[in-house]
Amino acid sequence: MPSPSVRPPSVDRPWMPGYGVPADTTGLLPWSWVVERLTASRNYWIGTVDASGAPHAAVVWGVWHDDGSSGAFFFSTGGASRKARNLRAEPRCTVAPETTADALVVSGRATAVTSGAELDPVRDAYVAKYGEGFPEPGADPLFCVRPELVLATPEADFTNRPTRWRFPPA
Repeated sequence: MPSPSVRPPSVDRPWMPGYGVPADTTGLLPWSWVVERLTASRNYWIGTVDASGAPHAAVVWGVWHDDGSSGAFFFSTGGASRKARNLRAEPRCTVAPETTADALVVSGRATAVTSGAELDPVRDAYVAKYGEGFPEPGADPLFCVRPELVLATPEADFTNRPTRWRFPPA
């Protein structure tokens, strides 16, 4: 598992011409808004691309885990699945909770996790959430996605609250 380190992001407005989004930073969403939605969602959309660049979106189970750094999203999938094949060829991906009323997209790189004591709290959260489905070592792969770019546009206050977090390289 990639070693976590505190990576505070820069926070600003996404560039959204034509939507009336102000340039100033008044009313930016707090990071806790992101964590609440990533923690509460039951299903997540994973966006990947294959080696030729063809896009693929699929729903997965997963957990957001705050490990003392900026946090990370963990999910499993079958080793022969299209998602797993795509991530082995191109680790850049997106993660989004199932709800669209509070649009939230995390962009990052998926890394395979195979062992380590750091997995215990992730396994505990996964089993508490779903009751099953956590991969055992050597079985289906477990992926970790650390945020690089996060975009949020809450529908209830779309014009005033769009927020972008940019994380320094790990």
